[in-house]
This record gives sequence, structure tokens and C-alpha cells, in this order.
Amino acid sequence: MNIEEPLTSNVRPVTDSVLTIRIVKSFPYRNVKNYILTSANLKELTPKDLLVKIRDIINSTGALRPYRNVDYDTIKIYTKAHGTKSMNLVINMENDDSWVLVCENEAHKVDKKASLHDLGVENETELSLFNWEAYCAFKENPEEKW
Repeated sequence: MNIEEPLTSNVRPVTDSVLTIRIVKSFPYRNVKNYILTSANLKELTPKDLLVKIRDIINSTGALRPYRNVDYDTIKIYTKAHGTKSMNLVINMENDDSWVLVCENEAHKVDKKASLHDLGVENETELSLFNWEAYCAFKENPEEKW
């Protein structure tokens, strides 16, 4: 008898999803803090709305105080539920064209107007929040420091 249980990422509705936001303060020093966003309505939430929401959370949550001195302007998919993960523990450096959901940097403006659900974000997706210029500098010289 073969009874398969559904994946946990498929059990919750897209109107009540859980997202992990990886707040990246420093790429070379691997300063990353995970924030779990619960009850996210992926059908209504846009990348720009999520960026504003996470900035508000950083500025109002005491545990995130050390992360307030970075100008976070970009959200990119790190990994989707049950998908392969990047070998880089800080950021997924692949798929910049399709996985960057919003970027306010003048040199690389991206503002996808569709909902997160329409852009392929599912329950239990991990998203990275970071500064685009710092990301570009790290991508050119991906040296990790201690």
C-alpha cells in the first residue's frame, strides 16, 4: 500500500503562505538574518508591497536593529520550496533576469507589477532582501571574509 502525503508547501493556500525573508546585511561577512513572514497573501502582495512591508518590519523590530543601517532596495528569490539550493550560503547569484522581483537601484530598475503568486513565488519560498550595489560588488569579487 503506497500512500503519499502531500508536500507541506502545497498544503497551505496561496492566500495564507509562509515566506522566509533572508535579510542580507553583508555579503563578504555572510551577515544574514532570516525573518519568517506568516499569513502572506501571494495573490494580492506585489514585490514592491513586500519590500515596503519588510523595511517597516526591520525598522520596528528590536531584534533586527543591527540590520537597519543598510539601504535595502532589492528582493530576489533565493530558492523555491523543495528546489535545489545555491552553493553560496548568502545569495543565489544565478537567474538575475528572472528571479529579481523588485530593485529600486537606478542602474538596475525592476518593478514587476504582478502579484508574487503570478511571478512564481509559492508557499515556503525563500527570498533575499539586499542592497543591489553591494550585491554587484560581491558578484565581481566573491571573496568571503571572517
